[in-house]
Amino acid sequence: MFKSAYSIAGVSLAVVFSVAVPASAQLLTHKDLSVATATTIAMTAIDTCKSQGYNVSANVLGREGQVVVAIRNPAAGFATFENSMKKAYTSRAFDITTKDLATHSQSGGQFFGIHASNDGKVMIFAGGIPLKRDGKVVGAVGVSGGSGDQDHAVAEAGAGAF
Repeated sequence: MFKSAYSIAGVSLAVVFSVAVPASAQLLTHKDLSVATATTIAMTAIDTCKSQGYNVSANVLGREGQVVVAIRNPAAGFATFENSMKKAYTSRAFDITTKDLATHSQSGGQFFGIHASNDGKVMIFAGGIPLKRDGKVVGAVGVSGGSGDQDHAVAEAGAGAF
């Protein structure tokens, strides 16, 4: 009985390994933001709002939601740094601007009920925009320090530099 079980297991493993795909065929190709590009996006947002008379923080996240660049204008409020990261994270996670997400999270909207994650990373206030290339999200920019409309506008300016 045990011999036949081992024989079946051995044959099963042989079949699995004989149809295995070569490792080179399993590589994925994707686009990532460079530090230079992320810096341009963040600085464009910060300079745009500074020219309009207010100060913000900006975070640019990569494809996997990791921080690539985080910049806080020294004149911006202390909470803006973390809030801009949360806006970028939320936009990246849901592949939607946080301004649109705020609308869709209202009662009856497709994202109704999404108001905060357990770890506190989700922030549904205008100022977060996903960054896309060839229809794929490669990152996000988040801005905090002005009104929702101001943050959204300067995040768009930063995204426009991309």
